[in-house]
Amino acid sequence: MKTARQLIERKPGVVSIAPHESVFTALERMAEHDIGALVVLDGPVLAGVLSERDYARKVILLGKSSRDMRVSEIMTHKVVCVGPDQTVDQCMAVMTEKRCRHLPVLEGKRVIGVLSIGDLVKETISEQQFQIAQLESYIMT
Repeated sequence: MKTARQLIERKPGVVSIAPHESVFTALERMAEHDIGALVVLDGPVLAGVLSERDYARKVILLGKSSRDMRVSEIMTHKVVCVGPDQTVDQCMAVMTEKRCRHLPVLEGKRVIGVLSIGDLVKETISEQQFQIAQLESYIMT
């Protein structure tokens, strides 16, 4: 079973934003990188996560302007994280239990990557397909 570290090694670097930046800037960055969430870093320290869901629920529904709001006003402050040696199954269990879609991977206090639910589902399907192929090969011999 693969680990969080193995999955993030295949991904580009961490895309982040500072808490004082505008929500509009955050949305531009998400669009530029075709991602649904940003890690919010206050210097090197993880301060939160900002997702499209945060934007939809805390800006649009309240009729506010993304240009006037700061990331710190709408980001998720209590971030669920995992370590690099946790398995895909362990990460999936954390996401399911905590009902989150983005999971920062921390080595010490440093963010080394972010896993999405899509990353974990893709890996799980790939692993299952491999196991099925192995079983079919075994049965045929």
